[in-house]
Amino acid sequence: MHCLNAAMDAHAPELRGWARRRLPDDAAADDLVQEVLLRALRQGPGFCAVRNPRAWMFTVARHLLADQMRVAVATVELPDDLVAPPEESPVVDGLTACLPRVLAELAPEDRDVLLACDLQGMRQADYARTRGLGLSAAKSRLQRARLRLKSHMAKVCQVRLDDQGRVEDFVPRPPAVSQAAPMPDQTPPASSGVL
Repeated sequence: MHCLNAAMDAHAPELRGWARRRLPDDAAADDLVQEVLLRALRQGPGFCAVRNPRAWMFTVARHLLADQMRVAVATVELPDDLVAPPEESPVVDGLTACLPRVLAELAPEDRDVLLACDLQGMRQADYARTRGLGLSAAKSRLQRARLRLKSHMAKVCQVRLDDQGRVEDFVPRPPAVSQAAPMPDQTPPASSGVL
C-alpha cells in the first residue's frame, strides 16, 4: 500500500516527536507510533481513501494516548511504606456498650425503625411495607431516628469527637437495671351505691 508508506514517511517523524513530548520515554512514544501504523494497516485499502492522513494519524494517536493515561491512572502503584488506616478504635468498640441503654431510652417509634433497619438489616422498602408507610416516610423516620440517637448518645454518654469527627472519648454508662414496668394505679371497683 503505497499510500500508507507515503503517509508514514511524511508524518511519522512529526508524530513521533509529538508522542515523545507527551510520554515518559522514547520507547513508549515509539510503541504509540507503531500502534498508529497497525491501526492504519487494519484499515486496508480504506486508508488510501482518507482525505487527510496526517489528521487521521494524529486523531488515532490522541485516542491511544488518552487510553494509556486512563490505564496509568487506574494502575498507580502504592508505595511499600504506605501505612494501612487504623482499624476501628477501641473507643468506638467501648461506645457500643452504651447503645442498648440509649436505644431503650428512645421513643418506641425511633427504637423500632433503628432496630429493624440498622441493626437487623431490614430494607427500608420492607420496613415501609410492613408498617403501612410510604417509602419516603420510612426513610424520613429512619433519618430522624438516627439523628435523635446520635444526639441522645452524645449527651448521655458525653461523647467527644476529634477534628476529623471520629469518637475520641466518652463516659461509659452502667447498664440499666432490669425493672418491670410499674403497674398503673389500680382504681377501686365502682361502688354499688351502698355506703
